[in-house]
Amino acid sequence: MTSTRPGPAWLTDAVLYQIYPQTYADSDGDGIGDFAGITDRLDHLAWLGIDVLWLNPCFASPFRDAGYDVSDYLSTASRYGGTDDLVALVDAARARGIRVLLDLVAGHTSDRHPWFLASADDAADHRYIWSDRPAEGFVRSPGTRAGWYLPNFFDCQPALNFGYARTDAAEPWRQGVDAEGPRANRAALREIMDHWLRLGIAGFRVDMASSLVKDDPGRTETAKLWTELRDQLDRDHPQAALLAEWGDPAAAVAAGFHGDFFLQFGGPDDGLPLRSLWNNNAGTVHEEWRQGPCYFDAAGQGSPRYFVDAWRAAADLTEGAGHLVLPTANHDFSRLCTGPRTREQLAAAFAFQLTWPTVPAVYYGDEIGMRYLPGLPDTEGSVLGPRYNRAGSRTPMQWEPGPGAGFSTAPADRFYLPLDPDPDRPDVATQRADPDSLLQLVRRLIALRRAHPALGAHGTVEVLHDGYPLVHLRGGRYLVAVNPGRDPVELPLPLAAPAPAGARVLEARGVGLGAGTLRADGFSYGIFELG
Repeated sequence: MTSTRPGPAWLTDAVLYQIYPQTYADSDGDGIGDFAGITDRLDHLAWLGIDVLWLNPCFASPFRDAGYDVSDYLSTASRYGGTDDLVALVDAARARGIRVLLDLVAGHTSDRHPWFLASADDAADHRYIWSDRPAEGFVRSPGTRAGWYLPNFFDCQPALNFGYARTDAAEPWRQGVDAEGPRANRAALREIMDHWLRLGIAGFRVDMASSLVKDDPGRTETAKLWTELRDQLDRDHPQAALLAEWGDPAAAVAAGFHGDFFLQFGGPDDGLPLRSLWNNNAGTVHEEWRQGPCYFDAAGQGSPRYFVDAWRAAADLTEGAGHLVLPTANHDFSRLCTGPRTREQLAAAFAFQLTWPTVPAVYYGDEIGMRYLPGLPDTEGSVLGPRYNRAGSRTPMQWEPGPGAGFSTAPADRFYLPLDPDPDRPDVATQRADPDSLLQLVRRLIALRRAHPALGAHGTVEVLHDGYPLVHLRGGRYLVAVNPGRDPVELPLPLAAPAPAGARVLEARGVGLGAGTLRADGFSYGIFELG
């Protein structure tokens, strides 16, 4: 049985920060970010108050899917530096009180991985899923082995064989979860995790964690697999964390993960709770998504209820066992600043994210209001559909004014992706010098969260008004109001709220408490300690 403890204590109060290594900081002038560049910028993260980094995949890869096509799990990609450079980054981060998580691509490899090259030439090898006849979704063998293999996502990503929950004699590729190939792959996962944890890595975010066992109703066999790995982690590396890309926190925590992200997909509503907050249909948009206006939109026509209800259900099911992670964005999803949403509107979004009872995850550049950049070319598999180009959320970090924005000294045409060409693009140096900037606000909000634990991931919350503004009470003492709409609103304080007499302003812009009333200007926020 998996322990019901929520995992290492450090994760409870963590503030995560996701780095896309290709575009964070380039130390050697080749136009691509690297480990040394991240190391050089750790002081920014320590100043901001970040204590956990998650790096997108940095293993050896042909980069047909931006590193999610791994060709060697035990080596780093040369574009980023060697293993020694990664260890130096981890050590430098630790010296600043920052832990580093790696991205573990558990369900598939590159078709250039030695495992697959061997399997494509050996009919007795079952590390991958092979059929001796054409079958739906399968791809013809590239080697001497006759047959077809099952990919995950792109054809260049053959699915590792973790077995099928339901076998069928008519489909012999459906091996059971305890067949030789699945057993070998489970053992390999343990070895990979142990290798990096012994080098100082603090844990993993697991790519598409729910997808390993095929045809698995209720993800029952997949949950058993991760429960087994979590039990080993608890024995051998009890301070390590295991976070899922599952999109269904209750299911992921029940499967043994320490936590899971609300995502733009996953769960019973296919990601609607997160999308109902941020997605304004102007960035990465899947053609099958169906939703009304999002809550953080100037028109004020959305609702926080989809998210609040989903959060409450997940929180009830995971209480005492795991964590719910709320990201601003990610490498596959639009940034906060997308389409018509301006930087002026982002303060309310951060005031919400950094005071709601979840573990917050800041996507690099969101802290200064970097925008989703439309119209970019397909780069290392970034395009997933006619309106779904992930490159727009992966552009170079903007550190300072000037031609290279402090990202790289390379000529602009050698950058992994182009910089935002807007002459008014935000940057860290300018905002750090401005006490009224978004960056300074994010820093203050993180510090406020740390100074007042009731504002953290596991304090109580009572929703007092679930429209515009969203008003909630944390720990029975801290009143939070956010108005993402452009129109000012005035409403009576709900009877359930303590009297605002003597309320102390902890952080506010445009929100005021009067005699039994709360007034919120457009794009406003307020955090008050009640008397």
